[in-house]
Amino acid sequence: MQMKKAIESPIFFVLLAAIFFLPFLGGVHLFDWDEINFAEIAREMTVLNNYLEVYINYEVFTEKPPLFMWLQAISMNVFGVGDYAARFPNAVFGILVLPLLYTLGKKMHSKKFGVYWALAWFGSILPHLYFKSGIIDPVFNFFIFLAIYFLIRYQWDRNGYNARSRTKHVWLFLTLAGVSTGLAMLTKGPVAFLIISLTLGVYWIWQRFKWFISVPHFIYFTTISLLVVLVWVGLNYIEHGPKFILEFTIRQWTMLTTPDAGHGGFLGYHFVVLLVGCFPASIFAIQAMLKKDHSASTSQLDFRRWMLILFWVVLILFSIVTTKIVHYSSMAYYPLTYLAAVSLMNIDKGKWKFTIFMKVGLWIIGGIAALITIALPFIGMNIQKLKFLFEQDAFALQNIEAKINWTGFESLAGIFLLAILLFSLLSKRSDYALRFRTLFLGMGVWVMLTLIFDIGKIEAISQRAAVEFWEKHAGEDCYVTTFGYKSYAHLYYARVSPQIANEQNHVNGNTAWLLLGKVDKPVYISCKVTSYEQFESEIKDAQFLYSKNGFYFYKRVPKKKSSNESLEDFLTEESLI
Repeated sequence: MQMKKAIESPIFFVLLAAIFFLPFLGGVHLFDWDEINFAEIAREMTVLNNYLEVYINYEVFTEKPPLFMWLQAISMNVFGVGDYAARFPNAVFGILVLPLLYTLGKKMHSKKFGVYWALAWFGSILPHLYFKSGIIDPVFNFFIFLAIYFLIRYQWDRNGYNARSRTKHVWLFLTLAGVSTGLAMLTKGPVAFLIISLTLGVYWIWQRFKWFISVPHFIYFTTISLLVVLVWVGLNYIEHGPKFILEFTIRQWTMLTTPDAGHGGFLGYHFVVLLVGCFPASIFAIQAMLKKDHSASTSQLDFRRWMLILFWVVLILFSIVTTKIVHYSSMAYYPLTYLAAVSLMNIDKGKWKFTIFMKVGLWIIGGIAALITIALPFIGMNIQKLKFLFEQDAFALQNIEAKINWTGFESLAGIFLLAILLFSLLSKRSDYALRFRTLFLGMGVWVMLTLIFDIGKIEAISQRAAVEFWEKHAGEDCYVTTFGYKSYAHLYYARVSPQIANEQNHVNGNTAWLLLGKVDKPVYISCKVTSYEQFESEIKDAQFLYSKNGFYFYKRVPKKKSSNESLEDFLTEESLI
């Protein structure tokens, strides 16, 4: 009884989130591209003490607005530049999200429902994992969800959907929705307004074109949204002109209409991502998508309608978008976990059945996850026997040569998950609350254990050789670059200074100068096994240093400058060999 009472409190979820999201954030290097990209932007903000413009390699970067990087920069000013500081803002938002979901669920349904909604988020794979990352989407999605929630509350108060509706709060909720939308746009761009507008539009159609929001109110909401963004965009425009606006708009359109390099995918990509990545909430959510609780109140049914619309808007929109990246559909985590809570609550009350279909789905995905986690260390210990699987991928073939200390104890995470599944699915106990809480709390523990035991080893295989190479040259008076592949690791982990970057980018950012020209300081270069033959045929004077786990590392030594030759003349395009 004491445990039951303790869990039905926002304080419990604050503590739960803090315990699981804050530790070990810096235990593994940031991953290329996104995590390192954003962290490097924030690092350069702190180095330049310039927070008005977004830079990468100390050149204007027009692909993202600055809000998330501002949060990272604040974190770096507190903790110092590092991987922990880069991931800290998302952990903070995780500490906000869990009690928020509990509170909203409690307000709309009951304390038990609030517990289910917060646990459905905490105990699902990707929703849990993203608050331990350094990517932009958790903050972006948080503000979009807040905006939609405030618009729902606006509609309820304007149209008297429940007994507590108050017309005087209409303008308050519109203002809060506008501010939240503006903050979302300042985090990632106008796609936030697109998602919200499409959700409103579909709801309008579902309501048979009934105007649930008046035109003046929508204009007010839009104006507030734009004003929040224009505070930064306007200052940026005054200081630097229209460059950011124009290039950002072109980049957003390109990403919507063409697949980004290495980020294509099939039409059902995000369906699979949400089904597997949001396990086990996804299994329970399916029932609530197909079945309506007829005993629910008007506001509860309406909120379910909003969540269904938001889910399908996100899923369809990013299925149509040509670029396919896992976190593009992450906005769907909010409606999906809400729908899972609806199903959990109705099963708990005895209104709906815990169906065979659901149990089979839980066993299939959960069982595969457990077996993979159990098998992973033993696969790692015997990876040499599986080389034939990588014969067509030279980079992966050398990645697996990384020396990893697998002990076998890593399997405990998988064994733990199997135990959780056995209790939750095969127990004869009629106490569904205990079984479901065990399932989702246990899943959260499993995600944490898997991160502790396995993620560092995966990072060691995939990129650590390159990261360690750049770390060795941090602070050195040298140039750094890559050949044949895109990366931000050399900028972030070599801690490139503005002075070095300005010299390195001297010829309009022309990397040909670093690779072929007369340079005045050492140049360290990384390339992958897939392009090292091309590199050696084109760059004749580079000294081979060593290779490791699919990466090849080289050094170009400086050419001597004549006594009467200025540095300006020395570092010109004409100096190319």
